[in-house]
Amino acid sequence: MPSSSLVILSKCTVYPHQKSTIKTLKLSVSDLPMLSCQYIQKGVLLSRPPHNIDSLVILLKHSLSLALTHFPALAGRLTTDNDGHVHILCNDAGVDFIQAKAKHLYINDILKPVDVPGSVREFFAFDGALSYSGHFKPLAAVQITELADGLFIGCTVNHSVTDGTSFWHFFNTFAEICKGAKKISNSPDFCRSTVFNSPAVLRVPDGGPKATFSGNEPLRERIFHFSREAILKLKLRANNNLLVQNTKNSQASDTAEIMGKTRNDNWKAVNGHNGVINGKITSVLESLLLKNNAANRTAEISSFQSLSAQLWRSVTRARKLATNKTTTFRMAVNCRHRLEPKLDHYYFGNAIQSIPTVAAAGELLSRDLRWAADLLHRNVVAHDDATVRRGVQDWESNPRLFPLGNFDGAMITMGSSPRFPMYDNDFGWGRPLAIRSGRANKFDGKISAFPGREGGGSVDLEVCLAPETMAGLEMDLEFMQYVSTTTA
Repeated sequence: MPSSSLVILSKCTVYPHQKSTIKTLKLSVSDLPMLSCQYIQKGVLLSRPPHNIDSLVILLKHSLSLALTHFPALAGRLTTDNDGHVHILCNDAGVDFIQAKAKHLYINDILKPVDVPGSVREFFAFDGALSYSGHFKPLAAVQITELADGLFIGCTVNHSVTDGTSFWHFFNTFAEICKGAKKISNSPDFCRSTVFNSPAVLRVPDGGPKATFSGNEPLRERIFHFSREAILKLKLRANNNLLVQNTKNSQASDTAEIMGKTRNDNWKAVNGHNGVINGKITSVLESLLLKNNAANRTAEISSFQSLSAQLWRSVTRARKLATNKTTTFRMAVNCRHRLEPKLDHYYFGNAIQSIPTVAAAGELLSRDLRWAADLLHRNVVAHDDATVRRGVQDWESNPRLFPLGNFDGAMITMGSSPRFPMYDNDFGWGRPLAIRSGRANKFDGKISAFPGREGGGSVDLEVCLAPETMAGLEMDLEFMQYVSTTTA
């Protein structure tokens, strides 16, 4: 049935349970560039709640009101002062709460299709709204959509107010309160005395900024699931030369045989054709990685860098780019722990910077996985306190909005993180069945990383590509050998 069968039953404003003691919060060097980005849209698919839906709505509204007491910034509005500085006015203006139903949809209608169904887009509010519109729109909205056999809770938050870390902190707290917690586990830190606080002024066009991507191009969107075992194999492959050097002459004969097989990029000798790795081999690979990790943490290429490098190679191949075409893999990094002194882990706001890694398409594809993964790895490792501060200074010298999009047809932008606690959202009747997002900030080459539901280092990649590129990626054996046949 068409996605337009979703029906909005009610809409209201939910206010904080207690008035804010914070008056204003100035947007930082990391917040301001996001004014041209669309609101963050993320949500959880849940099984059928044991409550009557009317009782559940009352509980969710009350829990949201309590959560907003701890996160007063989300109940405010943006305001620009006479000097051009943008602030969050914590005026308790409230957030939108929307109740909807889509009783024609079942949980499997969301989980089973190869591509993410278009109906998911209607589970979120403020579709297409830019963060700058927080001057006159609520900074957040929660929509609950009742399905035939489940529930979807979608949360939409202004991207100039939160990054992914802060978004999921709020979402986790909302769920925690709904489950019955009398005291929240972690309070947000609203400190603004950081390196990101700046006197620089971002000048925006009259009427506000425009989106930096069209949003109208045809796209396919698919979730690719990578099990813990698949991620382990990718990591070992990316670290192969280093591991061989560190473990030389120290492994038993069966381990040496496995190491020899891992040099084959296709892993046919280990994988077979089903992409499953047996327990014995898993144990050996884990021991090798642990030994290497202890020997040289800085030199080791991470699991996520290994996966990102494989994606970069395979998407580049699927795009059939000219060998001399420059490709860019852009990823956001959390700066909280990179600064000296570190920011509080629960610092509320954006504390991210974007790292671009570039390579010629021909070289990216002619080299092995380790070469691409090492490019990403070196960029991430080098992004230390000094680099963060140089990034701040560079922006202050030329204040500008963040250019989100794929401007030359050869870019990939990785967002979100498998480290975010997305499945730590038990509203009282069980963990989420899946994580999904709306259509916000999606274009050809936009990737979002989620943790796999089973945990243990598994990863889901939400991949948005032009249809012909997606078809090419699905035919790429180097990539698809790591993809599980079942997804959350």
